[in-house]
Amino acid sequence: MKTKLTLLALISTLTFAHEGVERGPNGGRILEFSKNETMHGEVLVKGDKFHIALLDKDKKPVAMAEQTLTATTGVREAPQKLAVEKDAKGFVVPVVKSGEWLILQFKNEPKAKAVTARFEYNTAICEGCQAQEWICKCEPEK
Repeated sequence: MKTKLTLLALISTLTFAHEGVERGPNGGRILEFSKNETMHGEVLVKGDKFHIALLDKDKKPVAMAEQTLTATTGVREAPQKLAVEKDAKGFVVPVVKSGEWLILQFKNEPKAKAVTARFEYNTAICEGCQAQEWICKCEPEK
Protein backbone atom coordinates (compact mmCIF):
# COMPACT_ATOMS: atom_id res chain seq x y z
CA MET A 1 0.00 0.00 0.00
CA LYS A 2 2.81 2.40 0.94
CA THR A 3 4.57 1.69 -2.36
CA LYS A 4 1.40 2.42 -4.35
CA LEU A 5 0.88 5.74 -2.55
CA THR A 6 4.51 6.75 -3.11
CA LEU A 7 4.24 5.89 -6.80
CA LEU A 8 0.97 7.81 -7.14
CA ALA A 9 2.52 10.86 -5.46
CA LEU A 10 5.53 10.72 -7.79
CA ILE A 11 3.35 10.42 -10.91
CA SER A 12 1.19 13.35 -9.74
CA THR A 13 4.26 15.49 -9.14
CA LEU A 14 5.70 14.72 -12.57
CA THR A 15 2.37 15.28 -14.28
CA PHE A 16 1.48 18.58 -12.65
CA ALA A 17 4.91 20.03 -11.83
CA HIS A 18 5.47 21.67 -15.21
CA GLU A 19 3.72 24.93 -15.77
CA GLY A 20 4.68 28.46 -16.62
CA VAL A 21 5.37 31.06 -13.99
CA GLU A 22 4.06 34.58 -13.66
CA ARG A 23 6.46 36.94 -15.41
CA GLY A 24 7.23 40.53 -14.49
CA PRO A 25 7.73 43.63 -16.65
CA ASN A 26 11.45 42.84 -17.04
CA GLY A 27 10.89 39.16 -17.88
CA GLY A 28 11.73 37.93 -14.38
CA ARG A 29 9.81 35.53 -12.16
CA ILE A 30 7.17 37.14 -9.94
CA LEU A 31 7.00 36.13 -6.28
CA GLU A 32 4.23 37.23 -3.93
CA PHE A 33 5.53 39.36 -1.04
CA SER A 34 2.12 40.14 0.50
CA LYS A 35 -1.05 38.34 1.51
CA ASN A 36 -3.25 40.60 -0.65
CA GLU A 37 -1.15 40.89 -3.85
CA THR A 38 -0.08 44.49 -3.16
CA MET A 39 3.66 43.76 -3.10
CA HIS A 40 5.64 41.55 -5.47
CA GLY A 41 9.25 40.66 -6.03
CA GLU A 42 10.56 40.18 -9.57
CA VAL A 43 13.55 37.82 -9.61
CA LEU A 44 16.17 38.06 -12.35
CA VAL A 45 19.64 36.52 -12.59
CA LYS A 46 22.53 38.76 -13.56
CA GLY A 47 25.89 37.04 -13.45
CA ASP A 48 26.09 35.07 -10.23
CA LYS A 49 23.44 37.08 -8.35
CA PHE A 50 19.67 37.10 -8.03
CA HIS A 51 18.34 40.65 -8.37
CA ILE A 52 14.96 41.03 -6.69
CA ALA A 53 13.11 44.23 -7.61
CA LEU A 54 10.12 45.34 -5.57
CA LEU A 55 6.89 45.97 -7.47
CA ASP A 56 3.45 47.22 -6.41
CA LYS A 57 0.07 45.68 -7.29
CA ASP A 58 0.30 47.20 -10.80
CA LYS A 59 3.83 45.80 -11.17
CA LYS A 60 5.37 49.27 -11.02
CA PRO A 61 8.68 49.82 -9.14
CA VAL A 62 8.49 50.52 -5.41
CA ALA A 63 10.91 52.90 -3.72
CA MET A 64 13.28 51.21 -1.30
CA ALA A 65 12.90 52.32 2.31
CA GLU A 66 12.61 50.13 5.42
CA GLN A 67 11.95 46.84 3.61
CA THR A 68 14.03 43.85 4.64
CA LEU A 69 14.68 40.44 3.11
CA THR A 70 16.29 37.30 4.45
CA ALA A 71 17.32 34.47 2.16
CA THR A 72 18.05 30.81 2.88
CA THR A 73 18.74 27.68 0.89
CA GLY A 74 19.79 24.11 1.59
CA VAL A 75 18.00 21.24 3.26
CA ARG A 76 15.54 21.72 6.11
CA GLU A 77 17.87 20.01 8.59
CA ALA A 78 20.77 22.35 7.70
CA PRO A 79 19.52 25.58 6.11
CA GLN A 80 22.13 28.03 4.86
CA LYS A 81 21.59 31.75 5.31
CA LEU A 82 22.61 33.82 2.31
CA ALA A 83 24.04 37.34 2.30
CA VAL A 84 21.45 39.91 1.22
CA GLU A 85 22.46 43.31 -0.11
CA LYS A 86 20.10 46.22 -0.68
CA ASP A 87 20.29 48.44 -3.75
CA ALA A 88 18.14 51.23 -5.22
CA LYS A 89 15.70 48.79 -6.90
CA GLY A 90 15.51 45.98 -4.36
CA PHE A 91 17.76 43.23 -3.10
CA VAL A 92 20.75 41.25 -4.38
CA VAL A 93 21.31 37.64 -3.27
CA PRO A 94 23.91 35.06 -4.41
CA VAL A 95 22.56 32.53 -6.92
CA VAL A 96 21.98 29.07 -5.46
CA LYS A 97 22.92 25.81 -7.18
CA SER A 98 20.53 24.42 -9.77
CA GLY A 99 17.94 22.21 -8.10
CA GLU A 100 18.12 24.05 -4.77
CA TRP A 101 15.27 26.04 -3.27
CA LEU A 102 15.54 29.74 -2.54
CA ILE A 103 13.43 30.75 0.45
CA LEU A 104 12.83 34.47 0.90
CA GLN A 105 11.25 36.17 3.90
CA PHE A 106 10.16 39.72 3.12
CA LYS A 107 9.11 42.48 5.53
CA ASN A 108 7.70 45.74 4.22
CA GLU A 109 8.70 47.43 7.49
CA PRO A 110 10.68 46.25 10.54
CA LYS A 111 7.65 45.51 12.75
CA ALA A 112 5.66 43.74 10.01
CA LYS A 113 5.16 39.99 9.96
CA ALA A 114 7.41 38.30 7.39
CA VAL A 115 5.86 36.92 4.19
CA THR A 116 7.61 33.83 2.86
CA ALA A 117 8.08 33.14 -0.85
CA ARG A 118 10.03 30.25 -2.33
CA PHE A 119 10.93 28.63 -5.61
CA GLU A 120 13.17 25.89 -6.94
CA TYR A 121 16.03 27.26 -9.02
CA ASN A 122 15.80 24.69 -11.82
CA THR A 123 18.09 25.61 -14.72
CA ALA A 124 17.07 22.66 -16.92
CA ILE A 125 15.75 23.82 -20.29
CA CYS A 126 12.00 23.52 -20.86
CA GLU A 127 11.21 21.61 -24.06
CA GLY A 128 8.16 23.77 -24.71
CA CYS A 129 9.52 27.31 -24.49
CA GLN A 130 13.30 26.72 -24.40
CA ALA A 131 13.65 28.85 -21.24
CA GLN A 132 15.09 27.61 -17.98
CA GLU A 133 12.42 25.82 -15.94
CA TRP A 134 12.57 28.30 -13.04
CA ILE A 135 11.41 30.99 -15.46
CA CYS A 136 9.37 28.85 -17.88
CA LYS A 137 7.14 30.78 -20.32
CA CYS A 138 4.69 27.92 -21.00
CA GLU A 139 1.03 28.42 -20.20
CA PRO A 140 -0.16 26.65 -17.03
CA GLU A 141 -1.89 23.31 -17.68
CA LYS A 142 -5.63 23.36 -17.10
